[in-house]
Amino acid sequence: MRQESLTVRQVMQSEPVMVPGWCPLRDVMGLMNRRRIGAVIVVNDRTELTGIFTERDLLRRVADVEPGWRETPVSEWMTPDPHSIAPDVNWEDAMALMSRHRVRHLPVVDSDRRVLGIMSTRMLMSQRAEFLDRLVEHRTRELKRALDEVMSRDEELRYNLRAAGRFQTRLLLPHAPPAWPELQWGVHYAPLDHLGGDYYDIAQPDPDHLGFLIADASGHSIAAAMVAIMSRTAFSDVSGSTTSPGAVLSEMNARLQGLADERFVTAFYGVLNRRTRVLTYANAGHPYPLRLVARSGLVQPLSAQGFMLGIVPDEQYRENSVQLEPGDRLCFYTDGLVEARNEMGEGYGTERLEESLRAHGFIAADALTERLLADQCAFRGETKLTDDVTLVVGELSV
Repeated sequence: MRQESLTVRQVMQSEPVMVPGWCPLRDVMGLMNRRRIGAVIVVNDRTELTGIFTERDLLRRVADVEPGWRETPVSEWMTPDPHSIAPDVNWEDAMALMSRHRVRHLPVVDSDRRVLGIMSTRMLMSQRAEFLDRLVEHRTRELKRALDEVMSRDEELRYNLRAAGRFQTRLLLPHAPPAWPELQWGVHYAPLDHLGGDYYDIAQPDPDHLGFLIADASGHSIAAAMVAIMSRTAFSDVSGSTTSPGAVLSEMNARLQGLADERFVTAFYGVLNRRTRVLTYANAGHPYPLRLVARSGLVQPLSAQGFMLGIVPDEQYRENSVQLEPGDRLCFYTDGLVEARNEMGEGYGTERLEESLRAHGFIAADALTERLLADQCAFRGETKLTDDVTLVVGELSV
């Protein structure tokens, strides 16, 4: 098994996101947000490469733009005639090319400049890791003499990760669901590894308002946990001084600029007026929470638009509000819950979660939390989860 056998074709994404040059930045940014990608390829009518638009292109221009900039064609902000690579180039040469030109994304093209795929540093390193894992398996017999030492170090690492996981849980999460008479809670928090990127938090900026945050740092394990801790610290610093969810998310976004590397944080923050039962909320690219309406039995998404935290400087998060009623249930979750797949590769999805909520909704919050998780578990069968899962259910008192 030789490392030279791994080529760009084997590590590239073969179905890249491509847009025409006339496409407005608003649509391109929305597409990147939904797909959670850092770059799109700009092509002409013959799918020939004309440019690339990345987060770096956005950050270079967005700080000093004029009003209406979101309607600008992507061709005016893209990097024209970007560096590209052929599909049969060795992956080591591809790494050297990306390092030499200091780029994170390379379009993969044929001899006619038609786009075949895209390669990113993250994708390249991930595929390289998998390749090297197979290489390690192939050489297991040769490494047998070092097994005892490796096992000892592995156990030490696991011990340290378990300790770090316990510390993170104590640091990031409330010690117990908040004792608010307006709400009863059901909570499930399950990081994929010892350390995770999911978290939730509470705030009480004044006696008449209660705040609830749920957030998800991209990825999982150590790097995601560190970003989550930075995000949680920003929330704690800001949330006690304002009842505006949009202002809290804007300040968190500002504090995360340049700190999270290529990672980002999605977040939903809602503030409940205890006297009026009006919930005001804002969203930073997080899955929409669900409201089960006690009076009608309908499930309504708490929808609001906003870019993920740590990506776009000076992003303003618009607020929406909803009048809650006694007996309503609120379902907050991270994407690990709905992106779980069964043995056929089918995703659980938001629609199944809504169906489960309608079917079991009018039971106590903790029992409802267990029921929703049981339905998702029954759907995926023996298929293991691939992401952290957090589910928080709130039940408004009658």
